[in-house]
Amino acid sequence: MYLQTLTWKNIAAFFAALRKNCAKTTPKTLHMTILAPKYEVLVVDDSPVYHKLLEQILSVETYSLSFARDGNDALRIYQEKSPNIIITDWIMPEFSGLELCERIRADKSSPYTYIILMTGNNEKGGVVKGLEAGADDYLVKPFDSSEMLARIGVGRRIIDLHRQLEDKRALLQEVASTDVLTGLPNRRAIEEWANKQLKGAARHGFPVWVVLGDLDSFKEINDTFGHEAGDTVLRTFADTLRKLTRISDMCGRLGGDEFLIVISHVSGDNIELAINRFRELFCALSFPFSGKSVSISATFGVAGSERGNLKDFDALVRKADEMLYEAKRAGRNCVHIAKLD
Repeated sequence: MYLQTLTWKNIAAFFAALRKNCAKTTPKTLHMTILAPKYEVLVVDDSPVYHKLLEQILSVETYSLSFARDGNDALRIYQEKSPNIIITDWIMPEFSGLELCERIRADKSSPYTYIILMTGNNEKGGVVKGLEAGADDYLVKPFDSSEMLARIGVGRRIIDLHRQLEDKRALLQEVASTDVLTGLPNRRAIEEWANKQLKGAARHGFPVWVVLGDLDSFKEINDTFGHEAGDTVLRTFADTLRKLTRISDMCGRLGGDEFLIVISHVSGDNIELAINRFRELFCALSFPFSGKSVSISATFGVAGSERGNLKDFDALVRKADEMLYEAKRAGRNCVHIAKLD
């Protein structure tokens, strides 16, 4: 579009200026550019000339370029690659750049995309309309190469900020769902995961079990050898639990000396064998506290269904807790199971 304003004389002058700018780039600058993060850029324009122009402009920077000639092609590439920056013409086949902006902004599942709208109209009303549709910036055709690079530079800074925010949000999410002492998931993370697993078990009919584990006489460890010794026991119990838990299952710490495991696709007979194997392994460990060799046992309560027809996670935890106290009353260092079919 707008080729009537772009003559081959202008194109030649453009490339001459571009080569002059490239000649000023030092090896050090190029080295820094290579080490810089990559930015996925999608150019949407039905003009091969503008494709070529933008390819030349961005060839000296750390950009990975894709090209689309209409709105449908642009949406397809957007869904496949989630580009960081989109440079789109206003008037295109299929649907306009405005509609492309609106469709991208309606997608809340993808990372933020910075959109530069190219237009041949610099009237204020058109600019406002483009920004209201979701564009971050606009550029009037024919554009100056240095201005395009400057506006893309603004987009890069915005994308970098979004990346930093995503990293911080992921870190906060991890902190909010992790037990600090043991590094295991905490109750909040366990509940979120377990509720999804219970829904899957109810839908497909596979076994699911909730296991509560509690260290025997843990208070005596703290009182006799100190809280640092108690923390060592908790971390060792957590590490042993983590090593014996399958990737398809989940283990975590509820608090104090109480831990929880969610196990699926295991029969009632085998769940008892699995928990007893863990119980015996931990009980065989020895802790050298104050010159003494100390062994610690654990007791387990289990509740679940072979047919996976249970949906209330809290009810399963309460039943497993009942089984845990029943096992404690039976002498500790054992496993009691409630099959709720």
